[in-house]
Amino acid sequence: MVKTYLRYEARRPFGVISSPSGNAVFDSTGKLSVTSALEDVIVWDVKKGTQVARWTDSDNRAEVTCIARSPNGTDYAVGYSDGSIRLFDLESNAVRVVLNGHRGQVSALEFDPTGTVLASGARDTDLIVWDVVGEVGLYRLRGHTDQITAIVFLGGSGKAESALHASSDGWIVTGSKDTLVKLWDLRAQHCVQTLVAHRSEVWSLALSNDQRLLVTGTADRELRVWTVDRQKLDAMAGEPHNESAEEAARRWAAISEYGTIERASRDRVVSLKFHPSGQYLGCLGGDRQLEVFRARSHAEIKKKLARRMKRSREKRKDGDDAAMDDEAEPEITAADELTAFKLVRTSAKAASFDFAPGEADAAVLHRQGALNVLVAQTDNQLGVWRVPVPPPGTTTKKANLADPSLVCAVDMLGHRAEPRTLALSSDNELLASAAGRSLRIWNVQTGGCVRTLECGPALCVAFLPGDQFVVVGTKTGVLELYDTFDAHEGAACWAIDVKPDGSGLVTGGADKSVKFWDFELVRDAQGDSAVVSRRRMTLEHVRTLKMSDDVLAVSLLDTTVKVFYADTLKFFLSLYGHKLPVMSLDISSDSTLLVTGSADKTVKLWGLDFGDCHRSLLAHQEPVTCVRFVWGTHYFFSAGKDKVVQQWDGDNFQRIQRLDGSHGDVWALAVAKFGNFVAAGCQDRSLRVWDKTEEPLFLEEERERELEALYDRGLEEAMDRTDHAPTGQDEDGEPETERAGRATMETLKAGERIMEALDLADAERAKWDAYAEQTRRMPHLAPPPPDVHPVLQFEKLTADAYVLRTVERVRAAELEDALLVLPFARVLALLAYVDVWARRRWNTPLTSRVLFFLLKTHQNQLVATRTMRPRLDSIRSHLRAAVAAQRDQIGFNLAALTALKTEWEANATAEFFDEAQIQAVLDSQLAKRKFTGLKA
Repeated sequence: MVKTYLRYEARRPFGVISSPSGNAVFDSTGKLSVTSALEDVIVWDVKKGTQVARWTDSDNRAEVTCIARSPNGTDYAVGYSDGSIRLFDLESNAVRVVLNGHRGQVSALEFDPTGTVLASGARDTDLIVWDVVGEVGLYRLRGHTDQITAIVFLGGSGKAESALHASSDGWIVTGSKDTLVKLWDLRAQHCVQTLVAHRSEVWSLALSNDQRLLVTGTADRELRVWTVDRQKLDAMAGEPHNESAEEAARRWAAISEYGTIERASRDRVVSLKFHPSGQYLGCLGGDRQLEVFRARSHAEIKKKLARRMKRSREKRKDGDDAAMDDEAEPEITAADELTAFKLVRTSAKAASFDFAPGEADAAVLHRQGALNVLVAQTDNQLGVWRVPVPPPGTTTKKANLADPSLVCAVDMLGHRAEPRTLALSSDNELLASAAGRSLRIWNVQTGGCVRTLECGPALCVAFLPGDQFVVVGTKTGVLELYDTFDAHEGAACWAIDVKPDGSGLVTGGADKSVKFWDFELVRDAQGDSAVVSRRRMTLEHVRTLKMSDDVLAVSLLDTTVKVFYADTLKFFLSLYGHKLPVMSLDISSDSTLLVTGSADKTVKLWGLDFGDCHRSLLAHQEPVTCVRFVWGTHYFFSAGKDKVVQQWDGDNFQRIQRLDGSHGDVWALAVAKFGNFVAAGCQDRSLRVWDKTEEPLFLEEERERELEALYDRGLEEAMDRTDHAPTGQDEDGEPETERAGRATMETLKAGERIMEALDLADAERAKWDAYAEQTRRMPHLAPPPPDVHPVLQFEKLTADAYVLRTVERVRAAELEDALLVLPFARVLALLAYVDVWARRRWNTPLTSRVLFFLLKTHQNQLVATRTMRPRLDSIRSHLRAAVAAQRDQIGFNLAALTALKTEWEANATAEFFDEAQIQAVLDSQLAKRKFTGLKA
C-alpha cells in the first residue's frame, strides 16, 4: 500500500508594508500609494493607514523590483526579479497583460508621455520598447555592458495617433552601472550619443519638465547637470542617418555638460525626480536623507548675477589682478539655477520616494503651501512628508519656513526588523512574533495585527497556559512578562519552552545555564492595608542546571546535545555527530524521537531510548535555522537560510514536500497542534502561512513533478540562449536591434497547441477532400459523408475557424515566440489557412500580424519555394482588399463620431448660453439697481 500525505498550500504573506527591493508611487490623485510588497503590490490609503487593494498573480513567485505609473492614471507597470512585466489596472485591480522579454531582474520602467509605449531596462543590459496597446514588444536595443538603472523619454510630440508612431517619435536617455549615459534615437533604433564623463555607476536620471535640463546621480557627492539642445534633436530627426555613429555623435552633440551641484549626502544617489510643477528636484541618498533642490526663477538668477558682478567690480577696485583679467560678464551655471532648499531626515534608510502628481499646477502647490512627498523606507515603513514651500515672489529666507514634518505613516502593520521567533496560542488562533524591540500579536486567519507591545531585544517568545500572557526572552538575559525577571544575569536568553504540564517554563542562555521556572499568582496589596486589589502572574525560579558551554536551544555551542531527566536533572545522554552548533531541536509528542537542525546544513534524527542517530539528512543548501515536530505524528518541518521550508517523515526519512515562497532567510517556524498549518518568520519581514489541504500527495508523483520542473527550466534556458544569442554588430560597431521577446514554457506550449490544431485541421480537410474526390468519381454510389472530429463538433467550428480560434487564444505578447516553435513544414500549412482567413476577412489585424512575422522570419526559405508564389499572390490580393475595407470602415466611423461630437458641442453651447435666461437675469439686476437708487 502506497503511503499518502496531504499537501500544504501557501496563503498570502502578511506583515509586509513596503519591501526594500521595489519602490512606491503615488496614484494620480495623490491619496493612494501603490507599493511593492515582495511578490505582490499593495495599494495603501496612507492617511487612514488601511489597505485598499492587493494586486497578485497566482502564476508569479518572483519579487517586485520596479513600479511605474502610466500618464492615464489607471495603468501601472510592475517589473519582477525574473524579468517579467505585468500591467495592472487600478480600477479593476487585476492583471491586464504579461510581458516576457528580459532575462534578468527588471530595474527601470518608464512610460512615454502618451502612455502607449513602455520602455524597460534590466540587469541583462537590454533596453526593450513595448507597445502597451498591442501588448507586444517592438524591439530590443543593445549597447550597455551592465545593468540599466534609469530611463527617461526625451522629445516627441506627445500626440501620437498610435503606439507604433509614438515608438518612433522621440528619444530615450538611459543610465547604467557601466558609468555610461546613452541617447537612443527611436526612429533609427540606435544610440546616437554616449556621455562618458562619469567615473562611477550612474544610479538615476531626472529630466526637467521643459526637457532642457538632465540631471544624473552617481556615487559621487555631486550631481551632474546637462543641457539638452532641442534644435539639434529636431535637426537630427529631419536628416537621414547615412553617416556612422561616431560622426553623428561629433556633429550632433545634443546633450552637453552644464555643471555640477553639491550634495549634502555622502552616500550614493538612490533616486532623482523632478516635481510635477518643475520647480523642485528631489534627490534621495543612502544615508536617511532626502534633499530637495529649488529651481530659481529668472528674476532670482538675474539678481544673483548682478551681485556677482558687483563683487567682481569691488575686487577690481582693490587691485585684484585675477579679477581684473576676468572682465567678461559672468555666465549662468547649474548651481545658479538649482539651489539646496530643504532636507528631509527619515528614521531609516529610504528605498524610494515620489511626488504627488496632482501638484503639477503651481496655483495648487502654493495654495496648499507645501510639497507632499511619499517615502518608502527599507525598515518596512511608508510615510508622507510635508515640505513647506515659500509663497510666490517670496525668497526662502524671508518666508521663514518650518522644517519638513511627517504627516502620516503606515507602520503598525509590520515589523521594523526581521522576526526571529514565533509562537502559537493553544487554540491556534493567535500568533506572536518578536523582532528587534517589538512584540506583535497577529490573527492567524485574517493576518491582522491585534496588539503591538514594546519589549527588549527579543530572541525567543512563548504563550503561557491560558493564552493570556506572553513571555519574551531578550538579548540582555531578561524575561519579560509585564514584570521583568533577571533570568541569565545579563547573558542572552536564547530559548524558552513551556513545560508539558503547563506548570512552568524552561529557559536556556549564554551564561551556560538552563533555568526552571514555575508560575505563581500573587496578590497585590494597596498601601498599608491588607485589601487585595488584583492577582497577577509571576515567575519563581526553582532550579538551575549548569552546562559546560553556552546554551543555544537546550543544545550547546560545542556542537553537542545533552539530555537530562526533567525531574531529577540527572544526566542521561550526550549526542555527538554535528560538525557545527545545533541551532534548533524538538522532541516528538510521544518522547521517542529528537530532531536537531544544525549550521552544518544537516538534520539528524535521534532515538531517546539509547541516544542512537537514526538518520542524518542533508536537508538544506544553507544552515538549518529551525525544526518543529507535528503533534501526534513523527512528521516534522525544517527551515533554513536557503529560503525554503521542507516537510519530512521521521519514520521512513523521506522528504514529503518543499514549501517555497520566501524571499529571505527563514528564521522561525510555528506548527499548529495537529499540523493544520505551519507559520514561518522570514528575513524579508514577512509572516507566511501554509495551510493543509485535502489534496493527496504521493512521494513518487512529487519527485516526478520536481524533475519535470527542473527539466522545463533547463529547456527554457536552452531555448532562450538559442533564440536570443547576440547576432554581432554592424559595420559602424553599434549593436544591432533585436526582436523583443523571450522563450518560455508558455510560448512552447502555445506553439505545440498551434501544431496540434494544424494537424487536426489538415486531417479533417484531407478527409473531406477525399470524400469530394470519391463523390466526383462515383456519383452513382453516393458515399456517406465522413464523421466530423469530436473536437470540431464540440466547438461547432470548421477546420479553418478552429485554427484561427487556437491562434486567437494565444496571448498577444507570446504569439511571436509561439510561432517560432513551428517547423518550416508547419509554417507552409499555416500560410494556407492565412490565405483562407484573408479571403473570408476573418480577424484581419491578427491575420496581418501572423503573415508579416512569418514572412520576416522565413523569408529565405519562402523565396526558395516556388510552389508558394501563387499562394502568396492570393494572400496579397485578398489581404489588401480586407485591409482597405477595414480602413474605410474605420474612417466612416471616425467621421460619424466627429459629426456627433460637433452636434453635441453645438447643442451644449446653445443650452449653456440661453438668451432668454440671460435676459431675465439682466432684467432682475437692472430692477435691483433701480430700487437701490430710489432707496438712497
